[in-house]
Amino acid sequence: MTDLIPPTTSRVADRTDADINARIRRQTEANVAYFAKCGAQAISERLRELDREWDVERLLEANAATIALTGLCLGSLVNRRWFLLPAVVGGFLLQHAVQGWCPPIPVFRRLGMRTQTEIEQERYALKAMRGDFANIPRDGDDRTAAVLNAVRA
Repeated sequence: MTDLIPPTTSRVADRTDADINARIRRQTEANVAYFAKCGAQAISERLRELDREWDVERLLEANAATIALTGLCLGSLVNRRWFLLPAVVGGFLLQHAVQGWCPPIPVFRRLGMRTQTEIEQERYALKAMRGDFANIPRDGDDRTAAVLNAVRA
C-alpha cells in the first residue's frame, strides 16, 4: 500500500525520471556553491528569491484551476461537452494528490521546476553556509527557541 501512496515530501521526485532529478540536484548544488563564494549579502538575497520561487505543486494547482475554470466557462457559454474538461482535470489532481504524478508533472520537471523539498534543501544549505546555525546551544532551556528562530529566519 505504501508504494501506491508515497510520502508527501518525496512523491513527485519518486515519480520523476532519475536523469531529471539528477539535473535538478546538480543545479541546486551549483547554486549553493556559487552563493557560498559570494558572501552573506548575496546569500540573503538568494534566500529572498527562494521565498518567491514557485514549486511544481503550486504551478500545477494554478494551471489546473485555470483549465478547470476555462472548461466551466466554455461549458456554460459554448457547448456542454466542455464540462468534461474540469472533470478530467479533477481526476488528474486527485491522482497527483495520492500518487504524486499526473500528465503535466514530467513537463514541469523537465523545465526545471523544483519541489518544495528541493527548494528547502537549497534554503537550509545556504543558511548553514551563512552561519545561521552556528550559535545554537548544544543544551539548555533556550535550545528549542534558538533552533526554531534559526530555521524561521
